Amino acid sequence: MEKTDKIYVAGHNGLVGSAIMRKLIADGYKNVLKFDRKAFDLRDPDSLNYIFTNYDIDYVFLAAAKVGGIKANRDYKASFIYDNLTIQTNVIHQAYTHGVKKLLFLGSSCIYPKFAEQPIKEDYFLSGKLEESNDAYAIAKIAGIKMCQSYAEQYGFNTISLMPTNLYGPNDNFDLATSHVLPALIRKVHEAKIENKSTVEVWGTGEPRREFLYVDDLADACVFLMNNYDSPEIINVGVGQDLTIKELVYTIANVVGYQGDFIWDRTKPDGTPRKLLDVNKLNNVGWKASTSLEEGLQKTYEWFVKKGK
Repeated sequence: MEKTDKIYVAGHNGLVGSAIMRKLIADGYKNVLKFDRKAFDLRDPDSLNYIFTNYDIDYVFLAAAKVGGIKANRDYKASFIYDNLTIQTNVIHQAYTHGVKKLLFLGSSCIYPKFAEQPIKEDYFLSGKLEESNDAYAIAKIAGIKMCQSYAEQYGFNTISLMPTNLYGPNDNFDLATSHVLPALIRKVHEAKIENKSTVEVWGTGEPRREFLYVDDLADACVFLMNNYDSPEIINVGVGQDLTIKELVYTIANVVGYQGDFIWDRTKPDGTPRKLLDVNKLNNVGWKASTSLEEGLQKTYEWFVKKGK
């Protein structure tokens, strides 16, 4: 990408999109475009056609998506599959139709089988059954990957598809009804500290293992790969290390300064037993994550306290 190229970040208000915006601006890109979703509904082909027809876009970061944690994915499957299929279909097709030079599609590690061998290699894609609690979201993301690959194969459209691990950071969703595990835990533990509660209830057993990537590291990887990776084959983006949910809980408690106890509600779902990405392909391309979990959690907690709920 040249510094003067027109770069469209779809989903600029979200966790990932806002981080990509910060990275592009910090790196000196002069024409980073964003469009208010109140004025331009990405589910509407006419909105996308207007954007691409009038702004002569060179590159697209497709970070727009409907996302949520276990509860939201389980309770709103129709919304998750409809919104994500519609958004990504419109953006990818309009980008190709209007001659965009390259499009980056953000998938998710949930596209891999529930019981995939660990760490998860890109080759395990479509090799087994998905985790039931978020299969609607995962299937939408799988469709996005196959659409990118199909447009690359049939039309020669330059697309890349990144599979990030669990993300966290500034602009995350801290709503307990719809958030992912890490921001939900930050909010729960923070409120317990403020309200002097002696215990905090946590879903599941605490035994599943998860990998967490600070969102500004993902943004750095996105810009790096947009400039240095040109294969339609998917590529994992993660840190290559994981920890148990129980270890995560106590790490968050330490960052927040909470000294109470935790009660584990074993009637609630654990989700996938383990989800650790193999990042050898990414490392071989020349990129590695640089933010430790403790550092990322501290930055995220500081943002949460400053911005509020």
